[in-house]
Amino acid sequence: MQQYFVDLHIHIGRTKSGRAVKITGAKSLTFHNIISHARDHKGLNMIGIIDSHSPEVLEEMEQLLNAGELQENPDGGLMYGGMSIILGSELEINDKDTLGPIHVLCFFPYLQTMKDFSGWLARHLKNVHLSSQRVYVSGRDLQKKVKSLGGIFIPAHVFTPFKSLYGKGVRQSLTEVFDPEMIDGIELGLSSDTRMADHISELHRYTFVTNSDAHSLAKIAREYQKIEMVAPSFHELCLALKQTDGRGIKANYGLDPQLGKYHRTVCAECFRHSLSNDATCTECGSMKKVKGVADRISELKTAEEANVSRPPYIHQVPLEFIPGLGPKMLEKLLDHFGTEMAVLHSVPLESLKEVIPEKTAIMIDRARNGQLAFLAGGGGKYGKIADV
Repeated sequence: MQQYFVDLHIHIGRTKSGRAVKITGAKSLTFHNIISHARDHKGLNMIGIIDSHSPEVLEEMEQLLNAGELQENPDGGLMYGGMSIILGSELEINDKDTLGPIHVLCFFPYLQTMKDFSGWLARHLKNVHLSSQRVYVSGRDLQKKVKSLGGIFIPAHVFTPFKSLYGKGVRQSLTEVFDPEMIDGIELGLSSDTRMADHISELHRYTFVTNSDAHSLAKIAREYQKIEMVAPSFHELCLALKQTDGRGIKANYGLDPQLGKYHRTVCAECFRHSLSNDATCTECGSMKKVKGVADRISELKTAEEANVSRPPYIHQVPLEFIPGLGPKMLEKLLDHFGTEMAVLHSVPLESLKEVIPEKTAIMIDRARNGQLAFLAGGGGKYGKIADV
């Protein structure tokens, strides 16, 4: 068994030709840029590209396979050197069973499988070239299709106020929309963690995944997990999600929920934190709210402390959140220590001090040891480090 750093939710911003895939994604988020940045700068061992259904993305993958830059793993996934690429698709469900839109992640083992799924999608959505499109089938029918192709099905960022399972999609239970037996994991999202999510008893049976939902290269691996597997392949990932034969997630690394964009309920007009869901904003008098993840989970709460075995959830501050650590300083760190994973996990404080200013090195070390305080985010604005 070996341990691998894994981020399964990375968007394609543009294709090789410049065609938009994720409209809100950075233009620099091309397939080739993503795989080189994720491996060589971030230090990831497995990534999920969740716009792989887009025909031009599929075409680029095939070209790289033919050129020998990628190799298809017999156990699923594309290999780029030592890094595994898992082919995925983010889709939106919004039908008669839902109260609002729900985003889900669907992953498949092989390029041909994703081609087959893309062909099926083209008959059930308006624009197969774009990311996160509404698919005109029910949640259960989508699950059946994914499973018929040997895929993985995971509800995405399940607590965020918009376009998520608990944020907008259901009144109380995932069974309103999905077959619970065909769910392979639950993606928590940036404003919650394991402790918060385990207040919902129907989630106790599922493995939790923590992913970046990256819309730019810098955001890759702002959340990720460490998975113990025999090798970085689709088949091994399936076993890890089921915690089979010693495989499994050994640690989730994510933002402290206070740093997330939707942790607190805030006024929808001036974005001041509100004391309760029913309160009138004391700043502007508005009654309109963007409900925070913490309050939504409190509404859904069906359990106290969960009696389930979970890997540790390690609150981690991405390097780009560290005050004073700009692009030039980050480049200097990478020149000396290789990857962001090395800086976040293994480089001693004294070694950091030799390369960057002592104040910044100490801030990184305090972040690694959970010694920072935060101003909570909400309403689409990230939280901030408070004690600079």
